[in-house]
Amino acid sequence: MQQLAFDTPLIFDLGQRGRANKYLPSAPPPDEFLPADMLRADLPLPDNTELDVNRHFTRLSQKTFAIDLGFYPLGSCTMKYNPRINDAMANLPALRNLHPFAPDELAQGALAIMWELERSLASLFGMAAFSLNPAAGAHAELTALLIAKAYFKKIGAAATRRTVIVPDTAHGTNPASAAMVGYRVVSLKSDSRGRVSVDEIKAAIGPDTAVCMMTNPNTLGLFEDHIKEIADAVHAAGGLMYYDGANANALMGNARPGDMGFDLMHLNLHKTFSIPHGGGGAGAGPVGVAEHLVPFLPTPVVRCNESAGAGGWEPSEGKTFGLDFDRPDAIGSMRSFWSNFAHMVRALAYVYANGFAGLTMVSKLAVLNANYIRASINDIIDTPYDENCRHEFVASAQALKRETGVRALDIGKALLDRGYHAPTVYFPLLVPECLMIEPTETESKETLDAFIADFRAIIATARIAPEAIMEAPVNTVVGRIDETRAARHPDLRWHPPTAAAAG
Repeated sequence: MQQLAFDTPLIFDLGQRGRANKYLPSAPPPDEFLPADMLRADLPLPDNTELDVNRHFTRLSQKTFAIDLGFYPLGSCTMKYNPRINDAMANLPALRNLHPFAPDELAQGALAIMWELERSLASLFGMAAFSLNPAAGAHAELTALLIAKAYFKKIGAAATRRTVIVPDTAHGTNPASAAMVGYRVVSLKSDSRGRVSVDEIKAAIGPDTAVCMMTNPNTLGLFEDHIKEIADAVHAAGGLMYYDGANANALMGNARPGDMGFDLMHLNLHKTFSIPHGGGGAGAGPVGVAEHLVPFLPTPVVRCNESAGAGGWEPSEGKTFGLDFDRPDAIGSMRSFWSNFAHMVRALAYVYANGFAGLTMVSKLAVLNANYIRASINDIIDTPYDENCRHEFVASAQALKRETGVRALDIGKALLDRGYHAPTVYFPLLVPECLMIEPTETESKETLDAFIADFRAIIATARIAPEAIMEAPVNTVVGRIDETRAARHPDLRWHPPTAAAAG
């Protein structure tokens, strides 16, 4: 490959549209310095005005569902509104343009943000320290389990601690994360109340138990009211308790996993702390640990010249900060640079905007909204666990399917026709024909009332004209598809438009 000289301007010739300019000479044609197999084949490009292009992509964006356009009751995902002030803070030039390799003395503001966020999370959730390194929830699960593995190696128990206990009400990625680390997974069935049975978990615990992974409230939206007894039993056997923070929006400011007996946890900043997510990322999954696991946190961690006490929070004024890589027991780095730094800025902006009282109210309103919907529809559809839920609840369309043929999937598609995103369907697996609904705290009562009215109308239609629901959606850009065929034979290729389609 021909090497470009340093004085060669990196401006490519625009062909017929380009104009010679003595101040902006063109670089050599691409075929002079790129291998032939890297050159794009000749492809005619359309000749459109900027206005036409703008309208085209604006129309495309309007065909994509987003929280800015409608209610997004996707259970377990906490699809809350993302305040624009968070984006404005992340877009401040001093933060946005900071080079990831900037020396510590030139990055004090960024390091202060990371330190304040880490201390805020530790205070809110009752942990000794957090690492902001992991880039997503499942990535954080992997990180936490690697920390557990390093801990057991340090105390000489790695050879015997080989099992991870995962209840069927835990978050769906927990078993896969445990398997990736090399642990054997023991699955526990929940009891008739939708909780982990204390007797069952005590029977499952043994000298090989490394970690018990739990979500609280669990994936059914129910609080594990025997959590302290469970944690005590796991600790008595020498194991660790891990808290999956996917459902932390239900308890933020009102209950702390550290106080429940959890040794490790992660948070989804892209859920609980209002960071945009979906479409593959980017996310942020800080991992918190109890005091005895702090040495194993991934590197780097932000050090402060006068650090606050464990679990406490102090402002950063007057302090200096640096990145600490000299941690002999650390599991290493899980992410390049400082991980998704812009998300840290967004999360801290959210913390500052709400304060402790506001964050506490966030959880209370999320719980209130979920119970408002549940109580408003449980006379027309089964809610298997008939009690107050936390931030989400599950309903079952099993009886409706038996009577009319209308499934949970059909209800979700009918909601699309009415301008809503579908709830999570068929998860968790222990509820047949499951619909999992999570409104979050950001939806108004008017929105909730409209959703309830449309949900009730769909169920009423299903009982008198089920075929109308089973044909939905009919008002969306893409109508009813063959889900089985799409899953088994996905067509992921781009197809150029045919002459007939172009006409």
